[in-house]
Amino acid sequence: MLVFAQISDVHLGQDRGDGGARAAERTRRVMSYLHGLSGPLDAIVVTGDIADHGTADEYQEAAAILKSPLPVFTCPGNHDERAAYRRHFLGEDPERTGEDGASPVNRAHHLPGATFVMCDSSVPGRGEGLLDDATLVWLDRALADSPQNVPAFVAFHHPPVPLHLPYVDAIRQFGAERLEEVLDRHDHVVSLLCGHAHTGATTTFARLPLLAAPGVVSTLTLPCEGEDRIDYDLPPMVAFHVLDDENRMTTHFRAVPVG
Repeated sequence: MLVFAQISDVHLGQDRGDGGARAAERTRRVMSYLHGLSGPLDAIVVTGDIADHGTADEYQEAAAILKSPLPVFTCPGNHDERAAYRRHFLGEDPERTGEDGASPVNRAHHLPGATFVMCDSSVPGRGEGLLDDATLVWLDRALADSPQNVPAFVAFHHPPVPLHLPYVDAIRQFGAERLEEVLDRHDHVVSLLCGHAHTGATTTFARLPLLAAPGVVSTLTLPCEGEDRIDYDLPPMVAFHVLDDENRMTTHFRAVPVG
């Protein structure tokens, strides 16, 4: 059995008249909650929008707050800036690694019981998402090179299907049929993980579960709740994903008290 937590959209540096203190405190409280659990977690997955403005200071703060004795796997969101994310959050030097600082930040991570393939769906300077051709080629190769008898999770920031949230649906991941073609070639992918929606949501894509993590910094409400708006008063939330020995995914959502 594999048990891991997913958080998203922490937006460190978001200034609501407090210099960014609110976002940082909510993220610290979430990490403290995860570290204080009585049972073991296998990993923490963070699906984008780590920084609000993509500055060096925000990523340095993020590196300190998200530091954990557990494996932490991340991908960028539309608020993240690739070069600063590499250098100040991942601690990588693009010149040393041979990467173009503006190219997508894609990483694969391997645990004894799972592979996590973290894809960059951001489009620099834009709110909507896209897995570009280079990322799709990389994803196809990363899945082909991963152990075929080990479950794989594919993560990115932008959901590739509408979630019936007008604000988010207008800036979702487009070109999703190209992603579906890649996923169809890899039977060991058991689930897709995303953020961006600022609300916990479950649906399907490419005949796989698609699990959107709630937001840490805020929650986007449904039109049936009155309007499609961002609520900053609701508590941050996390998702716990359980993959059992029959490769069945179960997800639980939990609110984390703050203040």
